[in-house]
Amino acid sequence: MKRFLPLITLFLILSVKAQDLKSPSQFLGYELGSRFTRHHQVVDYYEYLAQNASDRVQLHEYGKTNERRPLLLAYVSSVDNMENLGSIRTEHLQSTTGESNATKAIVWLSYNVHGNESVGTEASMQTIYELLTRKSDYLENTVVIMDPCINPDGRDRYVNWYNQHKNFPNNVDPNSKEHHEGWWSGRSNHYMFDLNRDWAWLTQVESKYRLKVYNKWMPHVHVDFHEQGVDSPYYFAPASEPYHEVITPFQLDFQRTIGKNHAKYFDANGWFYFTKEFFDLLYPSYGDTYPMYNGSIGMTYEQGGGGRAGLGIITNIGDTLTLNDRIDHHKTTSLSTVEISGKNAVKLNAEFKKFYRNKNYKYKSYVLNGDADHIEALTQLLDQHEIKYGSGKSATLKGFKYNTGKMGSIKSSKNSLVISTDQTKSTLVKVLFEPNAKLSDSVTYDITAWSLPYAYGLDALASQSRVSSVPYERQTVSSSTLDKNAYAFLTEWNSLKDAKFLAELLQNKIKVRHSHKPFSLNGKTYDRGSLIITKGDNKNNPSFLAMLNKIANTHTISLTATSTGFVDSGKDFGSRHVQMIPNQKIAILSGKPTSTLRFGEIWYFLEQHLKYPITVIDSDYMGEVDFSAYDVLILPDGKGYKKFLDADKLGALKDWVFDGGKLIAMGGSIKGLTGTKGFGIKAKETAKDSTKNLQGFDESQRASIKKAISGAIFKTKVDNTHPLAYGYPNTYFSLKLNSDAYEYLDTGSVAYLESGQNKPMAGFAGSEAQKKIVNTLVFGVEEHGEGQVVYMVDNPLFRGFWENGKLFFANALFMVH
Repeated sequence: MKRFLPLITLFLILSVKAQDLKSPSQFLGYELGSRFTRHHQVVDYYEYLAQNASDRVQLHEYGKTNERRPLLLAYVSSVDNMENLGSIRTEHLQSTTGESNATKAIVWLSYNVHGNESVGTEASMQTIYELLTRKSDYLENTVVIMDPCINPDGRDRYVNWYNQHKNFPNNVDPNSKEHHEGWWSGRSNHYMFDLNRDWAWLTQVESKYRLKVYNKWMPHVHVDFHEQGVDSPYYFAPASEPYHEVITPFQLDFQRTIGKNHAKYFDANGWFYFTKEFFDLLYPSYGDTYPMYNGSIGMTYEQGGGGRAGLGIITNIGDTLTLNDRIDHHKTTSLSTVEISGKNAVKLNAEFKKFYRNKNYKYKSYVLNGDADHIEALTQLLDQHEIKYGSGKSATLKGFKYNTGKMGSIKSSKNSLVISTDQTKSTLVKVLFEPNAKLSDSVTYDITAWSLPYAYGLDALASQSRVSSVPYERQTVSSSTLDKNAYAFLTEWNSLKDAKFLAELLQNKIKVRHSHKPFSLNGKTYDRGSLIITKGDNKNNPSFLAMLNKIANTHTISLTATSTGFVDSGKDFGSRHVQMIPNQKIAILSGKPTSTLRFGEIWYFLEQHLKYPITVIDSDYMGEVDFSAYDVLILPDGKGYKKFLDADKLGALKDWVFDGGKLIAMGGSIKGLTGTKGFGIKAKETAKDSTKNLQGFDESQRASIKKAISGAIFKTKVDNTHPLAYGYPNTYFSLKLNSDAYEYLDTGSVAYLESGQNKPMAGFAGSEAQKKIVNTLVFGVEEHGEGQVVYMVDNPLFRGFWENGKLFFANALFMVH
């Protein structure tokens, strides 16, 4: 009997210690669910648990947001598992090479990726508390990684807004102000990006920091907690079709296993839920699909509520949905996920190991040629995903050619980039690089095409054979002192890197010219747009050479010195075809009717890529602004411009452009510029179908997709002699998000769809939509008086990942004048 006393004593000590832990309500000083908890209070509670249950909780700050809020991960498991956490992780990762004897389930729970879907963080606190107390047995076979708030900036924006606008006590009337956020809701991050569309593209700091840690763990199960409309029951897996073809039968089957476990608890409580609807598994940049393509069981859970729900709201059936209800539901699925994963730890480990066995994908290698800056930019993304690549060898290769959509050949060299599927991340490589994802259902939740060779503007070939490669050597530019006796310094204009270089030069008051005609000098040819930085233009700048040298080295720009402005062919540097690039003063419209997501893409591009100053002008006071102080005005995509741009506003815009202003109109904003009192652009007229629709309701919904374009890639014709297209070849692959169609301009159609180009190279476009976009504009410039209107029907900055579109936008800012 004596030998059992130490075990009993230890059990009692641990029980007392668990009981001594404060619940979220006890620690915060208010009942969880009675108010929203600000991020710093959430951090305080997790730090409290890490200090008072340090044998079972470790807290790690993995980064900071744009607004300097901490990003946290809590590692939670049994005492024994925590003591061996490092070896558990190491053993688990060895599963990717097939050499592991791992036995523990790794479960990652991600809360509040959308800031105003605010219940997630509240539920996370109750979940971790219960895992440490009454559900501690769930941790014996499981390591739980909890991210209490992926998007702290957005969540605090919502919480602060709600606290400012709610009644006391809170009002459940759906018409009350506290249930109607303004234009900028709490959903997005600081730059108004949707972080649940950024897992693959990694444009935002939150995503970049998170993936570094994710790759160190590669969990068996990943859950992304969300909210949806207030009237919707709870959604959990299994997911809806379409499923990407790489998703394994086990991944789908285990989603069902988890869903059944949830259903057991929801049924017992009489809670409503649904599965297998709306939320598919295709687009690779979600918090469920990205983990899926890395071997995890990735899932989305959706609670009814979101930014409208507040602390309580009356639903359309007369029930009152409270924050407490929402917490209970997310807590229940959190605990259920950990429970069922722990019970299936052996199976999860076996199947995870099986996922990483050699895959016999159709295409064994992807070979990419093109501008060195574009290739370099792509390798930076691949490095973050831990995807391996190499440089090519001199050879002629056969396979599927992206730029033709047919079988063909390509010449590889040491400058080619080669990515093989014979590597750990083979499945992710296939998903990101395949020419066209296979669709099992054309009704999808998001875009249907994203292939990286198109996005980065590279000439690519998919080979059914393994293509050998050599180690990749990153491009470098040797630092050197510029020749003080040079007449000018020259560099090409081909990529976003060149635009960043130009933007910093202008910011430092270095004058730059560009050529509107090709020229050659000292045996080297320079295309349109090439930058010419002369000593004469900058003679009054005493730090000119030192500053130019520093900025060139920062951006790894190779400058060619010349002793003369007398060219071998083309136009000399004093020609009217060599013009000064103005240091533009840029304004951008915000507020309704602009889209926050589309505004954010432009804001982020200017601030974080170009680091160029902008003035944000809200639509509420646009009419009071003297726009003569600005050279450029950007109208982001949005809905409602036709109504917003009334006769007075439209007339003022036309006058401003006529006097020399430059208007950049994107997406839906173009609709507000059409008509007899607008500019010259015209929407394409299409014949209306007068036949009556006698289909059933389900059939009519599906028939509507004939008119839709679900984020598909089209090959456009480009007039690269126009300043808007400097740096581009005569074709451009555009990501088209809808079927908006405009006629060619009388002059100035720069990128456009010709007859025969209306079928997508990748992705889905309905038959009626394809007919509508024949012979229509993609990008163009209309001259109006002394100024210009730049039309961007498609979005070259979409979600920050369409790399090859960014130079079009830079050209609109700096080259068109």
